[in-house]
Amino acid sequence: MTVTKCTCALFAALFAAVLPAVAQKSPLPAISPPGASASSQRIHLDVVVDTRSGQPVTNLVQQDFTILDNKSPRPITSFRVVTPAQEPVEVILLIDAINTPYEMVAYMRDQTVKFLKTNEGTLAHPTSIAALTDDGLEIEKSFSTNGNTLSDILQHHVIGLREINRGSQWSGNDRLTLCIRDLHQLVAYAATLPGRKIILYISPGWPLLSGPAFYLDSRQQQQIFDNVVYFSSQLRQSSIALYDVNPIGVSESMFMANYYESFLNGLSKLSNAQYADLSLQVLAVQSGGLTLISNSDVAGMIRMCLNDANSWYEITFDPPPADKPNQYHHIEVRLKQSGLVARTRTGYYSNPVAPDLSH
Repeated sequence: MTVTKCTCALFAALFAAVLPAVAQKSPLPAISPPGASASSQRIHLDVVVDTRSGQPVTNLVQQDFTILDNKSPRPITSFRVVTPAQEPVEVILLIDAINTPYEMVAYMRDQTVKFLKTNEGTLAHPTSIAALTDDGLEIEKSFSTNGNTLSDILQHHVIGLREINRGSQWSGNDRLTLCIRDLHQLVAYAATLPGRKIILYISPGWPLLSGPAFYLDSRQQQQIFDNVVYFSSQLRQSSIALYDVNPIGVSESMFMANYYESFLNGLSKLSNAQYADLSLQVLAVQSGGLTLISNSDVAGMIRMCLNDANSWYEITFDPPPADKPNQYHHIEVRLKQSGLVARTRTGYYSNPVAPDLSH
């Protein structure tokens, strides 16, 4: 057994010891169709290229890129270098007050305010503030490049004593239900906005609820799979990327902070579905965004994430014919020049089909 598998197995055992098995009812909400079928549409990728030290690279040409779909090269149908001057970028900064320890929420808000007031409060992109609280998802739907104005809004936003949190009587599956439901709401809202969208969660993520203690029946696995297909398709079709800044990563077990990495390869079989396939960290990486563990500089982590919006490569290709509905395709972007790292969404589902919600 590899070190990685041993680590994951050990974590799963520890997780099983401290949490009860999930109830037989599914904690996932019903979902809506992801939109038009992707099988007849070109696959659109927003690709960010950096050096290994993290410096952006913006001078590449189409011949520098090779797109692999399930390991097979696909012809590039369009290519351009894009900046926010050519295509709008809108940012939603979300503070998660449910999955974060209460004593950390004020710190998260202060760090977000610090970011908003950088550069005398002048933001590079129209930005809005959101919060996940006991009352559900709260979104400030007006966007602004005035960080001072947004800072005032955030500082007057009341995130007080809560019933729902990591240490409350709320079970993990209850919190997961709430988080997935509100993510549906947030993604549906962001899909109505123009251009490219960045949703940046300041959050340790919601409960992973995966491991030997968590028995899943076929109905639960189907609902997980349907939700994974929905989020993958909706985020891609709407040019939305998720980012996660974990404000407590350095102060919690690295088992817990990094366990999500075992689920990054994409869910290709319904029988493999686990709740961790819907974790914030996994969805973020698979959407082309980042998952960062805080080094206590949350404001700096936010800036690092938003560097992706300064310039990127827009690449499209035609997918191969779909063999069957909801077939997972892994995407890989290879670069001719060594020493560079390309990042984009990691896969898609051909011919995504809306689930039957009549039962």
